[in-house]
Amino acid sequence: MVVSSFAKSGHLQLAQSLFNAMPSKNHLVWNSLIHSYSRHGHPGKALLLFMSMNSDPAQIIYRDAFVLATVLGACAELLALNCGKQVHARVFVDGLGLELDRVLCSSLINLYGKCGDLDGAARVMSSVREVDDFSLSALIFGYANAGRMREARRVFDSKVDPCVVLWNSIISGYVSNGEETEAVNLFLAMLRNGVRGDVSTVANVLSAASGLLVVELVRQMHAYGCKAGATHDVVVASALLDAYSKCQSPCEACKLFSELKAYDTILLNTMITVYSNCGRIEDAKWIFNTMPTKTLISWNSILVGLTQNASPSEALDVFCQMNKLDLKTDKFTFASVISACGSKSSLELGEQVFGKAITIGLDSDEIISTSLVDFYCKCGFVNIGRKVFDGMVKTDEVSWNTMLMGYAANGCGNEALTLFSEMRYCGFRPSAITFTGVLSACDHCGLVDEGRYLFHTMKHNYYIDPGSEHYSCMVDLYARAGCFEEAIDLMEEMPFQADANMWLSVLRGCIAHGNKIIGKTAAEQIIQLDPENAGAYIQLSNILASSGDWEGSALVRELMRDKRVQKIPGCSWADC
Repeated sequence: MVVSSFAKSGHLQLAQSLFNAMPSKNHLVWNSLIHSYSRHGHPGKALLLFMSMNSDPAQIIYRDAFVLATVLGACAELLALNCGKQVHARVFVDGLGLELDRVLCSSLINLYGKCGDLDGAARVMSSVREVDDFSLSALIFGYANAGRMREARRVFDSKVDPCVVLWNSIISGYVSNGEETEAVNLFLAMLRNGVRGDVSTVANVLSAASGLLVVELVRQMHAYGCKAGATHDVVVASALLDAYSKCQSPCEACKLFSELKAYDTILLNTMITVYSNCGRIEDAKWIFNTMPTKTLISWNSILVGLTQNASPSEALDVFCQMNKLDLKTDKFTFASVISACGSKSSLELGEQVFGKAITIGLDSDEIISTSLVDFYCKCGFVNIGRKVFDGMVKTDEVSWNTMLMGYAANGCGNEALTLFSEMRYCGFRPSAITFTGVLSACDHCGLVDEGRYLFHTMKHNYYIDPGSEHYSCMVDLYARAGCFEEAIDLMEEMPFQADANMWLSVLRGCIAHGNKIIGKTAAEQIIQLDPENAGAYIQLSNILASSGDWEGSALVRELMRDKRVQKIPGCSWADC
């Protein structure tokens, strides 16, 4: 009983030592230790202990349904189907009929379902008279995991009055298969049937809301979770943070985080991403540095955050630290580090990192290849980036957009337009990011007609509402070409106020084309929106002076001095 007490309380090492010292062990001691290993997250050790259970022919230990069900659960966790089949055979050898033990039946269906042997799960289910909800849930999970949602729905619909576990299983299945709308519809049906959701329900529907990018649904689920008392659960809190972040509502995510009283590693990892996405990289670094336990996801999250917040050198320092600690790395690690090398335009270092990725078999990985395309384009080697892109076994929207942005950043407007046509021909639907890339290419190369056509296509053919980045590209394109009326008209019809950067594009265009009237308006708008912008004061002063308004020019200079706006001196370096 002492061994069992230590095992149940989680002191497994001490329990194992006492177990090893016992001259004679009955089945209760064996069962207790096996079950404790499995319950405390050590399915492999539970399985090894079970395999040694009858290693001594002189002492045969009885294996009851309880221990067999525990071991089947361990096999399911490890996805060890063949081992599970051997245990299944042991059920019959030991004379334990499935029709007499529903727990064994459920464990077997769970095993076959999780391991993808759905025919095996169906055979087990057909051998019993009444299947419990746990077994049905396991079968739904198996079908969903295999992408067979019709069969999963058929199993769910076979239950007259499904419990919340079954509702959660089918909702989760639809979410994992990208059918978020159907998942939300099922949640609403669940509420209409009077079934009260639990923590898993809230987390699943939040995942659906994240996929749909509907922040109002996230807020509604937040309120529902508060009412159900689920928001203090770390799984729900983490799902809420992730949902707010993906729906571009970082302020709400940060507010929620500040109200939480308990954290786990998953939740802290999510917060690193949230802070990174809203530019609060110092907060992200603080969380990372103070985390009691760091997983690979923690390291990858801070790597991505540092890279996307213009801190590639710090990202490389983190990667070096990982190597010194001999930590595990994966494709996401290498993709982030290669991207950091691209931000530093460090060709040699990036190729060294890729060389290390090759040694662990990641040379043909889709994510690594996409990061390489981005890397070579950032280093100015667009042709090499295109060769990597053309050599990819499988491409997705991200890889197409990366190549498109590479062309845009390097002023290859015609190549970007050709690639955009190829992308549509290959069946990929352009996204908002795609149009950012192709409009940016038109902007850099002065392709006014093409940019105007694509902007119209985005709105009226693909029903994508333009964001600030799309409007900025078009305003800059028009201003560079001297089409100031179109630029001003576009800014006036935007659903939000033009920012200082847009007016700065207009001002630059006015200076290039000598349009003093609109240039004066643009400079005044910049000063109003960004009072610390020294360049706007100077340009406004110059425009007034060149128009003969010396008094106005002097007043602008005086205003600049009164507000203590400092002109940042220019400088240059030359290697001698």
